[in-house]
Amino acid sequence: MESARLVLKPGRQRRLLAGHPWVYSGEVAEIQGQPEPGDLVAVVDAAGRWVGQGFYSPKSQICVRLLSRHPEPIDEEFFRRRIITALRRRSLFYPDERSVRLIFSEGDFLPGLIVDRYEDYLVCQFLTVGVDRRRDLWVKLLVEELSPRGILGRQDAPVREREGLPRGIELLYGSVPDRIKIRENGLPFWVDLRGGQKTGYFLDQKENRRQLRTLITPGMRVLDAFSHTGSFALHSLAYGAGEVVAVDISAEAVALARENERLLRDEGLVPASGSVRWETANAFDFLRELVRKDEVFDLCILDPPAFTKGRETLEGAWRGYKEINLRAIKLLRPGGFLVTCSCSYHMDFGLFLQVVQEAASDTRRMLQVVEYRSQAKDHPYLLSVPETAYLKCLIAQVF
Repeated sequence: MESARLVLKPGRQRRLLAGHPWVYSGEVAEIQGQPEPGDLVAVVDAAGRWVGQGFYSPKSQICVRLLSRHPEPIDEEFFRRRIITALRRRSLFYPDERSVRLIFSEGDFLPGLIVDRYEDYLVCQFLTVGVDRRRDLWVKLLVEELSPRGILGRQDAPVREREGLPRGIELLYGSVPDRIKIRENGLPFWVDLRGGQKTGYFLDQKENRRQLRTLITPGMRVLDAFSHTGSFALHSLAYGAGEVVAVDISAEAVALARENERLLRDEGLVPASGSVRWETANAFDFLRELVRKDEVFDLCILDPPAFTKGRETLEGAWRGYKEINLRAIKLLRPGGFLVTCSCSYHMDFGLFLQVVQEAASDTRRMLQVVEYRSQAKDHPYLLSVPETAYLKCLIAQVF
């Protein structure tokens, strides 16, 4: 156990004892010792009773992220065990997948560490000062357990600034190409490892994209709004859609989506009669224009970026989600399907369902729920840490 200790204010241990790993700076009554940023510190309650231990982040509002509830050594073997446990989960649920999230921060009991595998390469994010200080250890353990050809550090996430960390991209091991071809659900996609969003690709939606197979019948007309590099659109095409209209505001993303379409066509994975119309435009404006033209679709997919990062902007996010869902519902023929998503944690599932229902009510349409879905199993979430359950996906039939 480390010599430095954080003493909590009275009563502030309850959430931690229930399983949540975050200690907020406002919950700390006293710091005993002089811990440096990234040091391991013990956390005790106001009576001096042990609560846990974790990395100290003095510049962050979350000043400690607990790693253990026990006074055990936090050493190389401790982290190796955590990594092996995470890898076994992926082997269980994705025995044949070569592109998966291997470590999901708090979801895998390694707060601040993200590791994605894209075929023979790894992309890491070190999001806290405690994790960042131990980058050599992570590289050593990952090389020993996985033998990758290269490891890239995507240290460009804005959240690093809250930890007082610089942003950038760096090669951590071996060599890593600028982009690589992966396979998701048997379909090929290009991933821009250095310039793409997050670590290059949104792996969390893989199972929701595969679920489109149950919705699409040959010749369907599909709309994919906020299509990014075309993963939902091209799954739709591969599953038999006759026409897909895909829109995204990023010209670079749309250009890569076109290349992804060529990959699928070169491998004969889409029907020759199927077509995609790629549009570079603001999705809000584009949806509005489609409604004005009285266009009709059999399936509408909405997968926007997070509209809010905090509770203070939730009202604006509500309006944004309601507008895009209202437009999509208007565009659907009776009996058509809506696949609508939110990756905004603060827009929880209850609020999300409420906003979609309001959109349906305003259009005088009825939604018959097919299923509620969440993030893929390589993004595990903890019941005691609601922040780890961020992705919502509602599939409904519209009447």
